[in-house]
Amino acid sequence: MEKGPVVVVECTEEIPCNPCVYVCNFNAISKESITAHPKVDYEKCVGCGDCIAVCPGLAIFVINKNFEEDRALISLPYELTPIPKKGEIVKVLDRKGKVVGEGEIINVREGSRETRIVSVAVEKDLAMTVRAIKVIEGEKSEEG
Repeated sequence: MEKGPVVVVECTEEIPCNPCVYVCNFNAISKESITAHPKVDYEKCVGCGDCIAVCPGLAIFVINKNFEEDRALISLPYELTPIPKKGEIVKVLDRKGKVVGEGEIINVREGSRETRIVSVAVEKDLAMTVRAIKVIEGEKSEEG
C-alpha cells in the first residue's frame, strides 16, 4: 500500500465471475476457480484501475496513500447521477453508506458499460474506510 496506487478487492461472494482477471494487463489478479475470491499479486499490480469498472459487483477500488502529503486518492466505481465534476466537493461514505467526511473529485473517467471511475482525494486516515461518494449538487472546491 505504501508504494503508490494499488488495487483493493472486496469481493464477498463466491459466484461465477472473472472479468477482473481477464482485463488485467499485468496478470496481477488471479482466481483458483471461477467461483473463488480474486487474489491480487501486489508485486505485479501497478494500480491502473482497469479492473474497477468491469467488476459487476462494484467491489474493486484503487487506493493511493501517497497521493499527497496529507491526502490519499481513492478511485472507485460510480453508476449514479449526477455525474461528479473535477474539483467538486462530495460527501464520502463508508461500506454501510454512513457519511465519514468530505472529499474532492480529482478525476472522472469513462469505464465499461455505464460505470465511471471516480477518483476522490480524502484525508489519509479515511483511505481504508471510504467506499462511495454522494454528490451534493452545487458544491465546488475553493479553486473551482
